[in-house]
Amino acid sequence: MRRALAGIALAVTSMVALSFLIPLALLVREQARNRATTAAEQRAAALSPVLALTTRRTDVQQAVSELGSSDQLVVRLPDGSLVGTPHAPADALERAVRRRETLTVDTAGGWVYLQPVVLQGDRVAVVEAFVPARDLTRGVAASWGVMALLALGLVGGSVLVADRLGARVVRSSRSLKSASLALGSGDLDVRVRPDGPPELQEAGAAFNTMADRVLDLLAVERELVADLSHRLRTPLTALYLEADRMGSTPSARRVAEAAGQLESELDAIIAAARTPLAPARPARAAAGAGRAKACDVAEVVAMRLDFWSVLATKQGRPCERSLTPRLVPVAFPEDDLAAIVDALIGNVFRHTPEGTAFAVRVERADRHVFLTVDDAGPGVADPGAALTRGVSVAGSTGLGLDIVARASRAADGELTITRAPLGGARVRVSFVLADAGGTGGGVR
Repeated sequence: MRRALAGIALAVTSMVALSFLIPLALLVREQARNRATTAAEQRAAALSPVLALTTRRTDVQQAVSELGSSDQLVVRLPDGSLVGTPHAPADALERAVRRRETLTVDTAGGWVYLQPVVLQGDRVAVVEAFVPARDLTRGVAASWGVMALLALGLVGGSVLVADRLGARVVRSSRSLKSASLALGSGDLDVRVRPDGPPELQEAGAAFNTMADRVLDLLAVERELVADLSHRLRTPLTALYLEADRMGSTPSARRVAEAAGQLESELDAIIAAARTPLAPARPARAAAGAGRAKACDVAEVVAMRLDFWSVLATKQGRPCERSLTPRLVPVAFPEDDLAAIVDALIGNVFRHTPEGTAFAVRVERADRHVFLTVDDAGPGVADPGAALTRGVSVAGSTGLGLDIVARASRAADGELTITRAPLGGARVRVSFVLADAGGTGGGVR
């Protein structure tokens, strides 16, 4: 922008300067010529009274020497003799004598003025005033140089002012851009100092207002999440009471374990919601920070399948598992990975009728590990809508698959939904291996 503003200022100021300088330069040259020719005409006119009184050669020579040099003033006497060295062509002199008219002639050496003087006895004398070419342009070059310097100063000053103005605008724009990028990256404390033109100052103030509003909305949202999570403690307490009433049966133990796990999840959600807002990290940075908590995908899937197999047996759902014997570590917390597996298998139980078969596989590639869940249900008619956050295609919350997709992206993977060989939906999630830079992996 600074270069553009400087270029515009240079072009506009140059055009304005030229539009004034060219006519002014021509006017200066014309004035210098007029000054020189007027002085020559006055010298020629001053000899007319002398010639009217006397035409003696000595008297005329004395008058010429007093008015100027013999190179600039020449007198042609009525007898045809010349006082001085003529510069006008002979035909011009004859014409002035014959026609008795004033003439001006441009020659190679300068400018000639011929003024005839009619004397007694119908005699004619001619006064010639000569102006050399250097006198016609005397002072013109200096005037042009001064005007050129003034024009350069004007153009340079305008470009400098435009550059300073552009620097101010660019500085304000870059500050606003950096703050926007920082806010987009999760730095909720970033603010800008309104600076620059009034429009950019208004934009900076609007950005600060927007950032404050975003911070307020996030705080309200986190409080709402904490409140909603806390409300779940009431039905959770009722679930504990029901488990106590059931006695020490295996079903009661399973209910108590599930309630305990749910309570732990609620506590974690409430604690996270109550934590002061901190700058969010990009997905790759978050994934890299979790490398110290890497876990084995096959082990977590096997553990969660043991949990879901009890319900699958009760509902008559055939369950097939295929887990790679090789180690498949991913830079992901075990609790989060277990939540992803529960979300995928839970969708099968929620959206397919009882007795529907499903299969879970864990496969390892060169750099990725793939978790695939197939079912023999009706499938997913619109995979794009199913991956849209908050959009429910079967009466659910519309958050499960979006949570899985975001978790896979955080681990440099992806989630895809296709048709399974069993006839239903196939949901496949990929994660980058924690030892992807290595050559292989150990055997479990």
